[in-house]
Amino acid sequence: MTKAEVITKISEKTGIQKDDVTQAVEAFFKVVKDSMADGENIYVRGFGSFINKKRAKKIARNISKNTAIVIEEHYIPAFKPSKVFVEKIKGSKKIN
Repeated sequence: MTKAEVITKISEKTGIQKDDVTQAVEAFFKVVKDSMADGENIYVRGFGSFINKKRAKKIARNISKNTAIVIEEHYIPAFKPSKVFVEKIKGSKKIN
């Protein structure tokens, strides 16, 4: 499902205009990105957590040049679903 399809579904279920839903969805994504870039985690009860995961410094190999590369410590965005969310997916009959 694409973002446009999500917006359409929300608009149909709530009766809110597509333009308003689009602005709300875009604002949500912007808040998530900006907050995580500032080092904040976001917790949505019953859905999950958007967290920054720390990756340790490591040595990797450049196979084509046969050299070692140092990858510095860094953070990556991650999503951890809540137990309620996981149980709903596990109990779903439609997933193959």
